[in-house]
Amino acid sequence: MTSKGVGLAVPDWPTTFGYNMFLFPVSKWIGGVFFEHTHRLIGSTVGFLIIVLAIWLWRTEDRQTVKTLGLIAVAAVILQGILGGLRVTMLKDQIGIFHACLAQAFLGLIVFIAIVMTNFWRSLSSNIDRTKLASIKTIAIVVTIAIYAQLALGAAMRHQHKDLSILDFPTAYGAWIPDTSAGALAKINSWRDAHALSDVDAFQIWLQIAHRFLAVLIGMLVLMFCIRIWRNAREISALRRLSIFWMILFCFQFTLGAWTIWSNKAADIATTHVAVGAIMLSFGVSAWAISWRLCNPQ
Repeated sequence: MTSKGVGLAVPDWPTTFGYNMFLFPVSKWIGGVFFEHTHRLIGSTVGFLIIVLAIWLWRTEDRQTVKTLGLIAVAAVILQGILGGLRVTMLKDQIGIFHACLAQAFLGLIVFIAIVMTNFWRSLSSNIDRTKLASIKTIAIVVTIAIYAQLALGAAMRHQHKDLSILDFPTAYGAWIPDTSAGALAKINSWRDAHALSDVDAFQIWLQIAHRFLAVLIGMLVLMFCIRIWRNAREISALRRLSIFWMILFCFQFTLGAWTIWSNKAADIATTHVAVGAIMLSFGVSAWAISWRLCNPQ
C-alpha cells in the first residue's frame, strides 16, 4: 500500500467510512480503498488464525516454550492491529515504521513456530564438531539481525519520503559518496523541483546510502554462511540447500533494489522488493533455528 501511495485511503478506524469493517459494501472497494480495506480484512483473518493456532498449541503441545510462543504471537498480532489503526488516526510516520518492523518480527516468530512443530525439527541431529556448528549459528544470527535492520531502514525510507531520495544507482547523484553540504543540497533540490519531485535533506540521502552499504554487507555475510556450510557442514542437507537458495535470493533481491531505483520506485517492483526481503528474513530465522537445534539437540 505504501508503495502505491494508498496507505491512508480509508480515513477512519476501526470502521471503514463509517461502516462496520466486515460489512463495507464491495461496490465501494475501488481505487486505493480496495488496497487499504483488503489489507484490513487480511490482517483480521491473520489475527483470527493466530488465535486458533495459540489455542491449538495449548491443547496439543507438551512443550511449554512453544505454548508461550503462541501467546506471544497473539499479543504481537493484536499490537500490530492497534498500530495499524493508530497510523490511520494519528497520521504519524513513526507509527508506520514501527508497524512495518513489528510485521517482520511477527513473520520471523511464525516461521520459527512452524519449524519447531515439524517432525524434521524433532529428528535433527549431527555428529559434526559443535564448535564448527557454533560458528555457523553465529553467522546465521548476525545475518538475520542485519536483514532485520535492513528491513527497518527500508521501512523508514518508505514512510519518511514519498519519492526516492537518490535516483541513480550504483552512484548517488553521480558520485560514490554524495555531497550533502548546504550548497550541494540546494542544487539537488533545485533539480528535483524542476522534475516535480519533493525536496530531500541530508538525513534522507544518507539513509538510502546506509541501506545500500548494508545490502553489500548482507551479501558478504550470506556468502560467508554458504562457504562455511560447504566447508564444515555439507552433510546437513537442510542447511546446504538453504545456503544455496539464500545466496540466489540475495542476488535477486539486490537486483530488485537496483531496479526499484532505476524505475523510480515503481509500485510492483518496490512491493516485490519488500516481499523478497521478508523471505530473506525467513531464511535467516530458519538458518539460525536449525543451527541452534544442531548445537542443542536436547
